[in-house]
Amino acid sequence: MNFVHKSVMLNEVLNALVVKPNGIYLDCTLGGAGHSLAIGKLLDKNGLIIGLDQDEDAISTATKNLSGLACGIKIVRDNFSNLDKVLDNLRIEKIDGALFDLGISSYQIDTAERGFSYMKNSPLDMRMDRRKTLTAHDVINTYDEDRLIKIFREYGEERFSKRIAVAICRARKISPIESTAELVKLVEQTVPRTKNGGHPAKRIFQAIRIEVNGELEILGNSIKNTVDRLKIGGRLAVITFHSLEDRIVKETFRTLAQGCICPKNFPVCVCNHKAQIKILGKAKTPTPQEIELNSRAKSAKLRVAEKIGEREIDRNFQRNSKEEYYADKT
Repeated sequence: MNFVHKSVMLNEVLNALVVKPNGIYLDCTLGGAGHSLAIGKLLDKNGLIIGLDQDEDAISTATKNLSGLACGIKIVRDNFSNLDKVLDNLRIEKIDGALFDLGISSYQIDTAERGFSYMKNSPLDMRMDRRKTLTAHDVINTYDEDRLIKIFREYGEERFSKRIAVAICRARKISPIESTAELVKLVEQTVPRTKNGGHPAKRIFQAIRIEVNGELEILGNSIKNTVDRLKIGGRLAVITFHSLEDRIVKETFRTLAQGCICPKNFPVCVCNHKAQIKILGKAKTPTPQEIELNSRAKSAKLRVAEKIGEREIDRNFQRNSKEEYYADKT
């Protein structure tokens, strides 16, 4: 099966990054290279795209799709948590823009043997990087009840977490749970289906996938590391597909955009904490037309931030001057 993935909010991403013809752009989640191909078409021979992905199928497809571009191309099979090491190895200190298109690709969902879909029967795998050893089979058959409850509750926001975990532990005492179909059937028998709640296995599969790939635990630091690598005025665009991802992105952006963190009763700033970015507007969502053409775009949110320089940083500290402090007191 070919690696096919419709690039979500493509025009919005291009507008957000304000692509410069000779710029250096980092695609932290390369996939089939839809976003990178569009960016690359705006670059000249002095521009550069650096693409990261941990999925070997994505690497193979992206290499072919980007081969005709005029700009430079560097494709690396690695997790975006290692972006600092990748850039160091390429001897690139600063970049003009970066993109995270988080979550799972259409290809991964639709390729049955990868085990991501609750609608297709396959072995329990769910690894984005098949060089890794931890699989969904390991999670389902070796994690104890409390650990399963925690994963289902935190990563799947599943209100029946305990009930499902108990059912799994009971079933695997008889025989291991080997396939996605077995797991789906077990969840369906355990959790009542609601009219508007979607398939009862959807949240469980999301939770297991996040656990297997460590998706959330690396996200905040990876965003911070990317901001450190941006040139002044460089842009970072992040697309999320569920509330857990979006919450981390939103909070990380807020922290990076914050100046002084001293207690409010301090007359002047002593923490020397400096804002690194400014957040560019509220989160954007796909147009109704895009959602009609690609239903998987429905839950997408795009957040954008820009790296700021000393002039903008100074503005963040003006509110901490003695004059303003005492003016607030009168």
